[in-house]
Amino acid sequence: MDGPPENDFCSICHANFHLPSQANCSHWYCSNCILQVWNHGPALQPCKCPLCRRPITLLIPSESTSRQLDNAEVSEILQRIQSYNRVFGERSEGLVQRVQDLPFLLRRLLRDIMDPQRSIPLVIRARVYLAAFLSAIYVLSPIDIIPEGVMGLIGLLDDFLIMFMCFLHVAALYRSVLLNRHGGSS
Repeated sequence: MDGPPENDFCSICHANFHLPSQANCSHWYCSNCILQVWNHGPALQPCKCPLCRRPITLLIPSESTSRQLDNAEVSEILQRIQSYNRVFGERSEGLVQRVQDLPFLLRRLLRDIMDPQRSIPLVIRARVYLAAFLSAIYVLSPIDIIPEGVMGLIGLLDDFLIMFMCFLHVAALYRSVLLNRHGGSS
């Protein structure tokens, strides 16, 4: 997850990845390639993923790319990624965009929580744990808005809704962490 799949290549330049970055749609590109796609499109709109056509509102450079700060080329590309993320990172085009970003954000969050080398701010970590704990308590408790005993399978709907809201909340929290990490301060 720290980088693109081993046997994969950039779908823009069709070469091996050079300074790879992952978009919020989970596709990998060379950082410079995806930034050139954005430069050749409307400057006030996020570029669209060349593979799935979803708006790219967040670019996350790979760990290997982020560690090469002493290289002038890498430093310049990382600054361009930060400015891209500052402009488009706060944009979440409604519920559909947030739902589409869920797998990407939750996978990265789980990896960051499980890896002791990564740091997530304590307040964010506590809010993630609290949201997960409270939603688990609600799902497991016999007290429901729509009781399963009376409504049957329809009674599970409120449990799924609570879990879905928890996932959206946690993903929004983690998106703010990623934006702060890879977008810098405004």
